[in-house]
Amino acid sequence: MRVLLRRLQQHFGTLATAWNATKVQLGEVEGLGFQTLEKVVQQRSRLHPEQLFTKHQQENSHFWTPADADYPRLLLETPSPPPILYYRGEVELQENLGQKPMVGIVGTRQPSEYGIRWTRQISTALAKNGFTVVSGMAEGIDTESHIAAMKAGGRTIAVLGTGVDVIYPHKNRDLYKQILTAGLVVSEYPTKTPPDRTHFPRRNRIIAGLSRAILVMEAPLKSGALITATYANEFGRDVYALPGRLDDYPSQGCLKLLSQGASFILKELDELLTMLGAIPQIDAIEASTAPEQLMPTLSPELQTIMDAMASEALPFDFIVQQTGMAAGSVSGALLQLELMGFVSQLPGMRYQKS
Repeated sequence: MRVLLRRLQQHFGTLATAWNATKVQLGEVEGLGFQTLEKVVQQRSRLHPEQLFTKHQQENSHFWTPADADYPRLLLETPSPPPILYYRGEVELQENLGQKPMVGIVGTRQPSEYGIRWTRQISTALAKNGFTVVSGMAEGIDTESHIAAMKAGGRTIAVLGTGVDVIYPHKNRDLYKQILTAGLVVSEYPTKTPPDRTHFPRRNRIIAGLSRAILVMEAPLKSGALITATYANEFGRDVYALPGRLDDYPSQGCLKLLSQGASFILKELDELLTMLGAIPQIDAIEASTAPEQLMPTLSPELQTIMDAMASEALPFDFIVQQTGMAAGSVSGALLQLELMGFVSQLPGMRYQKS
């Protein structure tokens, strides 16, 4: 879906234009097959953009898009940022702006006592030194890293392969509730999305994208942790691995990473903290100027709508009259501006600048 949305925007310039495109015009988009095209046209005919967005907001009350100033900036730097990132919990703006360092910790679902011990020690040290710990809320290493970070009084972020309202594995329901009070759960999947084996490898790119560095604690040769490390390398993130014995199955993936150039996690944690602290952070942005600096150049159609808007709420019909545009074009443009965070919809189809 994220690839299709990107292609639609590249082909038509704006998603609002794509929404109003004819079936023939949509058929010109690369990669849009016959079955997908039929489904898009069918779904589009059932709901007006306003109804579709209202329904989505009712089911998903908190989310960011790449056009939002609050969208995590490190994730935005990656080749495939989620077109919609859903979240629940306590937002800390410094994390989103890349001003507070975030470190990903990943590993096997069946760790040894050795892996658990070092995961707890490192997560605790990171949390006490101002780092946010990012992981996937899976059993094993993920769970240990989240718990240790919170016990140390730090923040943690769980990247889910389900909707943000679906707890998986179910045994982590108490952990999930704790994370909501000491951090965030995020996902690219809308609410009620159940677990699916194809979701978890894909969510690993989000863990890597959010983090300045990835620590692999224990991982066999075929594991999701190695997928996360691969994404981290592609994104230019530092990768660290915990060394283990040559004949330990859970350590084989870590040993492979070390042979490929990953940095060692050694007993002297001060050295690790120094290395992680030396990673440059995104320059601070003054809160008063951030929205202006991050505001993208709008298309003429969207700019016309923005020029007609006011701080007080305006009825939809009045906006149509002021712009002289077709009602369908105005509706599509307002939807896009709302997704970008520039316009807010109020009851009675009234709109105002955000």
